[in-house]
Amino acid sequence: MLGLGNKNSSSEGSAINLIGSGTQITGDINSTGDVRIDGTLTGNISLNGRLVIGPNGKIEGHVTCQNADISGEIKGKINVSEILALKSTAKILGDIATGKISIEPGAVFTGTCNMGAIVKNIKNVSEPLAAKTA
Repeated sequence: MLGLGNKNSSSEGSAINLIGSGTQITGDINSTGDVRIDGTLTGNISLNGRLVIGPNGKIEGHVTCQNADISGEIKGKINVSEILALKSTAKILGDIATGKISIEPGAVFTGTCNMGAIVKNIKNVSEPLAAKTA
């Protein structure tokens, strides 16, 4: 019985949640697993795993996750700690902060993008320089 319990516990952390085509959700989603959205979400989504948005999937709200593959639409801020992949059918209206980004030809993106640790270090480096010149 202990082996079965441990197996269920590990599968909960890697669960894949599916929001199917034609489904509309209003509210926030928080998950420790992966999520695929083929429907519509009006609200924020926060994951410790991977977010996949299918070609017909839409999100209007803030997105926070570890990795993301986007083929659909997002209107809102996107914060991906590792890799954000925008497929050719992706449409993004909002600001992006990510570790790495991959954009296929045909993807549409309107907003700003901050990528990698270099962006964080620019502010830290410029502050001491400004102090020395003052």
